[in-house]
Amino acid sequence: MSEKVIELNDSNFEESINSGKVVLVDFWAEWCGPCKMLTPTIDELADDFEGKAIISKVNVDVSPSIAQKYSIRSIPSLLFFKNGAVEEQLVGVASKEDITKTINDLI
Repeated sequence: MSEKVIELNDSNFEESINSGKVVLVDFWAEWCGPCKMLTPTIDELADDFEGKAIISKVNVDVSPSIAQKYSIRSIPSLLFFKNGAVEEQLVGVASKEDITKTINDLI
């Protein structure tokens, strides 16, 4: 995982989604094959949007309460937050182009 991708958990989640920036949260797990397929794309997005948006991940096995709060039923799930609220959601392995367009539409 890129050092520019922020690992969110119970202690820093609320602060991050209320940062004033657009925040992409990738809900994933270590055992999830499609999640691993998405990892290089998430890393590239962290580089592409450095300083413009926050690119982050939540491991659903480490922070199940966050996943439960947002009704995450399948992973990978991408939630796009703006001002602390979910604005968009993509489920499954989304293309870099689709994710980029969603972030740009929210910035």
